Amino acid sequence: MLLREDIEKREYETLSPFAMKAAETMGRDTPEDRDDFRTEYQRDRDRIIHSKSFRRLMHKTQVFLAPEGDHFRTRLTHTLEVSQIARTIARALALNEDLTEAIAMGHDLGHTPFGHIGEALLSERHPGGFRHNEQSLRVVELLERAGKGPGMNLTKEVRDGILNHTGPTWPMTLEGQVVRHSDRIAYINHDIDDAIRGGVIRAEDLPKHCIAVLGETHSKRISTLVRDVVANSDGKDRVTLSAEKKQAMDELRDFMFRNVYLSPVVREDAGMEKVRAIIFGLYDYYRDHPEAMPRERREMVEAYGIDTCVKDHIASMSDRYAIRAYTDLFIPKNWKTDLEGM
Repeated sequence: MLLREDIEKREYETLSPFAMKAAETMGRDTPEDRDDFRTEYQRDRDRIIHSKSFRRLMHKTQVFLAPEGDHFRTRLTHTLEVSQIARTIARALALNEDLTEAIAMGHDLGHTPFGHIGEALLSERHPGGFRHNEQSLRVVELLERAGKGPGMNLTKEVRDGILNHTGPTWPMTLEGQVVRHSDRIAYINHDIDDAIRGGVIRAEDLPKHCIAVLGETHSKRISTLVRDVVANSDGKDRVTLSAEKKQAMDELRDFMFRNVYLSPVVREDAGMEKVRAIIFGLYDYYRDHPEAMPRERREMVEAYGIDTCVKDHIASMSDRYAIRAYTDLFIPKNWKTDLEGM
């Protein structure tokens, strides 16, 4: 029988001195009894995977809205790809895989429906803007309930990694830094794959210098970047890429923003104005009619304000739920019947 204490002892014997050990966690805001078999980071991972917020990622698109075909990424498949890349790097660097996996599984829980476009539009409509990393932290600390109280009561290291997987501040653990790199490695490369599949760009459109440095295929680019992270971080107290590979990846990311994420043509093809109508329409309606929101959102209005609660409600929606909610609120019932019969 392998008990939690055995796993914690094994971490001291096998992990890098720079790895975060489960027995040394800074703990939870609300203290809990330790589990017999799982470390604290394993418990955090399990709470995230079993949450409603995690399941909803299945129906939140990554880049393309309601894509035709079964092979385009969703937020859930993106999360799984990030987790796989991060665990590979963490294992090679002898870091804590359980902590790495927990952060990876939770890093995108706060994403909006309708991919990058949905996030940009909710940020435009909500006072103070919208940042999905901050919303992900809000989900695990307050909105998702794993027990009697609000939030999942995760460890500080996991919450720090979720918040700082993007933005100006780097995670305090190397495991969190691994996820930060893995997120970018994953989304740049799989978004290229989806954009080519969707006919938005061609493989020959990619910057030739970047392809020469990173590789001409999806798998080669990921392998190149993973190897580079490991080679440049081994035995160090910071996870980093080489200057050459980082520059090539940054240039590739800039290319994607110009030609895919922020491209006027892509936004028009993706129905940005239709998404705007849905996001803005739902936001304004719920702001004027808070009674139409679920009870748990209504009960938070006094403490957090109507705008924050409306933002929480819309950000939690899947693509199809947002479309259905908009249809129910703004499309006359006889119109829907006529459309279904066409």
